[in-house]
Amino acid sequence: MPARLSAVLARQGIEVPTPIQAATLPDSLAGRDVLGRGRTGSGKTYAFLLPLVARLEKGRPARPRAPRALILAPTRELVGQIDAALAPLAKAAGLSTRTVFGGVGQGPQVSALRRGVDVVVACPGRLEDLMGQGHCTLDDVQITVLDEADHMADLGFLPAVRRILGRTPTRSQRLLFSATLDKAIDTLVTQFLHAPVTHQADSARSPIAEMSHHVLHVDREHRLSVLVDLASAPGRTVVFTRTKYGAKALARQLNRSGVPTVELHGNLGQGARTRNLDAFHSGRAAALVATDIAARGIHVDDVSLVVHADPPAEHKAYLHRSGRTARAGNSGTVVTLMTSEQARDVRDLTRAAGIKPTTTRIQGTAHPVLLELAPGERTLTAGLEPAAAPSPRTRSGGNGGGGRNRRRRPRGAAQQSPNAPSRRRPRHPAAHQSAGGGHSAATFSAGRR
Repeated sequence: MPARLSAVLARQGIEVPTPIQAATLPDSLAGRDVLGRGRTGSGKTYAFLLPLVARLEKGRPARPRAPRALILAPTRELVGQIDAALAPLAKAAGLSTRTVFGGVGQGPQVSALRRGVDVVVACPGRLEDLMGQGHCTLDDVQITVLDEADHMADLGFLPAVRRILGRTPTRSQRLLFSATLDKAIDTLVTQFLHAPVTHQADSARSPIAEMSHHVLHVDREHRLSVLVDLASAPGRTVVFTRTKYGAKALARQLNRSGVPTVELHGNLGQGARTRNLDAFHSGRAAALVATDIAARGIHVDDVSLVVHADPPAEHKAYLHRSGRTARAGNSGTVVTLMTSEQARDVRDLTRAAGIKPTTTRIQGTAHPVLLELAPGERTLTAGLEPAAAPSPRTRSGGNGGGGRNRRRRPRGAAQQSPNAPSRRRPRHPAAHQSAGGGHSAATFSAGRR
């Protein structure tokens, strides 16, 4: 590795490569096409950023509208996260970068491309739009990276990805990284990678050693109370729901129960997504309730608990959701809530994922296993309204809550204040019985995806 890049990593406490990095870096630094498979949280981002920056470091500056490197990712959140990891490396090497994705105005993106950008980190849709308008050409691209290639396929982006890759120079270097390798990925490899070197750093089905898996068999009427208890423990918690409406409703219920919570789903605009992720990253929100939009690429340090409030539809989603914890060698806990009607589906799901969870029957709202899975003291106030609810004249705050002031604040903004209640275990189990302000415990699992 170039010394200046190693120094950047050392300042972040990164001195030993992860298995996927150790496997792929010799070939990618040598300019070969690489196909890399590693589980979520295995360090794939630096595995492609380091050779990309090293290759561009000594080259000529970028021409207007002609980036020298391209990174494609399936979601805006992942694009932003890749760019954040790239920023210190690019600064050390004197490179310029630009994110390109939809949901925001294209003006700043067009202006940056017109000035000349070394590295573009993009979602396929907006990049194709800018190329079609003549704002970007890929003729000078020396290295192209596809991150989360399998998720690109799941989201239907492969036609756009093929068109984009077809506009890059034929013999330019291409790196493809994915959590799983299947037929859709094979098509891209055959068409666009030249004599690729394949590295699989771990089994596609292997559970993370530092991750413990648990299934809580609960009655439907107790689901919300159990979720409040889990999410109210100290530390960061990510809760996954099946639908966008469910994520919004559960975030509201957790806030009313005294747990500072933000939401992330497809109904939020980009500004709200960014504000909510910032609140979760900074610790102002202790819980993030999300749909599968957050199952990949979202990295937050020290997420200690992932809860599947709604079990996912298939095992790949289970593994990707669960991968928000136990990252970079840390430990983590994964909890799936299961009703009696879901028992067969959850059993099939965990078997397909190669997971052997510990299953516990939870009856009522007070059970010692909840404290074991999410240790720490909590103080909750049942029926509490969302923390720091804005006044009618205020434009900030709000988590999509209802009431007269709903239109007076942006959707998805974080509902948290420095004076939000500390999170300690209630002295009386009955405090949980009315958590959620009277909403049904099943409210959050209804609605559209």
